[in-house]
Amino acid sequence: MQCLFCKIAAGEIPAKKAYEDEEMLAFHDISPRAPLHLLVIPKLHIASLQEAQAEHAPLLGRMMVRMTALARDHGSPEGFRLIVNTGKVGRQEVYHLHMHLMGGQAPLGASASF
Repeated sequence: MQCLFCKIAAGEIPAKKAYEDEEMLAFHDISPRAPLHLLVIPKLHIASLQEAQAEHAPLLGRMMVRMTALARDHGSPEGFRLIVNTGKVGRQEVYHLHMHLMGGQAPLGASASF
């Protein structure tokens, strides 16, 4: 049985895609915690950052480099926050490595809480 994010990457479960190439997929979080909240996943199943190996470094590096363009292209050109929950203690809920890209403008008079 595939995990939730593997099914999304395979197109078995619909998602509002923000970016896709052969190695990664970025899609909008269904419960956003910021004006911009994307989940960025490798299409290769890696359960968590704890499971990443040296051979995954080029893929993870390309994912990190993609973040600036994703933020800029989706409404957060002035910066963003990147969160990688890892393992039970790190509050990881879906065991497929994913990065939360969060940004956008906070309402006037409010500080960003994401």
